Amino acid sequence: MSHKPEPVPPTHPDVDEMLCFSIYSAGHAFNQLYRPLLDAIGLTYPQYLVMVALWNRDGRTVKELGETLFLDSSTLTPLLKRLEAAGLLTRTRNPQDERQILLHVSEKGRALQQDAAPVARCVGEAVGLDVGTIKTIQAAIDAIRDSLHKRA
Repeated sequence: MSHKPEPVPPTHPDVDEMLCFSIYSAGHAFNQLYRPLLDAIGLTYPQYLVMVALWNRDGRTVKELGETLFLDSSTLTPLLKRLEAAGLLTRTRNPQDERQILLHVSEKGRALQQDAAPVARCVGEAVGLDVGTIKTIQAAIDAIRDSLHKRA
């Protein structure tokens, strides 16, 4: 007589039941969607985020931009140097506080803003949700992010 071992209950949920996997895989899908759109204008996704932030509020400090994008200076500085080398922005010392670096979009960077205009529309169409639903999902994800940052 053979004895069947008792099934061991799983210690972890399946990945498709994990909120973190849903967010991770959605992020991956966004990256795949953005890549050809941004390749066409010569930006990576992190560079695009920097440019969007500066197009919407020029003259930020590196520290302010880092706080907005949740990036530390060791990640942000090389990114900014590449954008500056490409002629899309300038980095200058703040005359009121020499410790601060001010970021400004160049003329070439402003021209790129027009080329980048279709990106948000294309992404919005691909998402296929109404603005209200998008805002609700975004607020929930932001709350999760903020909660996790408080615990870190």
